[in-house]
Amino acid sequence: MRDLLATACLLLPLLAGGSVAADDKILRIGTEGAYPPFNFLDEKGQLSGFDVDIAKALCKEMAVECEFVAVPWVTIIDDLESGKFDLMVASMAYTEERAQRIAFSDPYYRSHAVFVGDAKTFLDIRPEALAGARIAAGAGTMQADYLQKIYAAKNTIVITKDQPEAQAELQEGKVDLILADAIELMSFLDSSQEARFDFIGDPVTNDLLQSTSHITARKSDAALLENINAALKRIRLNGVYDKVNDTYFPFSIF
Repeated sequence: MRDLLATACLLLPLLAGGSVAADDKILRIGTEGAYPPFNFLDEKGQLSGFDVDIAKALCKEMAVECEFVAVPWVTIIDDLESGKFDLMVASMAYTEERAQRIAFSDPYYRSHAVFVGDAKTFLDIRPEALAGARIAAGAGTMQADYLQKIYAAKNTIVITKDQPEAQAELQEGKVDLILADAIELMSFLDSSQEARFDFIGDPVTNDLLQSTSHITARKSDAALLENINAALKRIRLNGVYDKVNDTYFPFSIF
């Protein structure tokens, strides 16, 4: 599902719309900025993407002012715990290990992990069928953990600083396959000049790879997550979620 971003921490204050809460609270929202189309820095250097727009919609629904903070994926949980921001909207999947440290909202979208590579070379994604292949995933992701636990005995596992770097390694021929989120990889395949790249095999289903993404907060902020869950339900019902969804995807990812 990432190491230091070139621009470490970037504050981008954004007014999400609507009235500010009575206590003038500013809700600080952390995301990565290197996981398109969910969160990325646009041509103006501003945080954009599905995660960012969903966060803005939730802020507007809750009538609070929002501030966005771009942080490296490998420190994003530490930064949440230390108080650098209040909420993480960064396509974070649930794991028991993570749940020991932070609290998770209801799911706000669903997707699966899948391999991408040369579809003429690779047909079978079993570890023994891929023996000897070089497989990459971004640091700190569930996909990286999965590869190291399931594929490392028969394959060379390459952990890159983030998912975009894993994609670049594939394009440059430094690795043979990458494992990542299917929706993220759709954008990569659409933009890639290499027609030979395609999804390999079926989406990976395994207890080590969760298919739901969640907004997260510190365990002490349970009330905040309750408000987030309520706001998620409202934007699902009033059509705002669908408008954001349709901006980035031709199908529902909820």
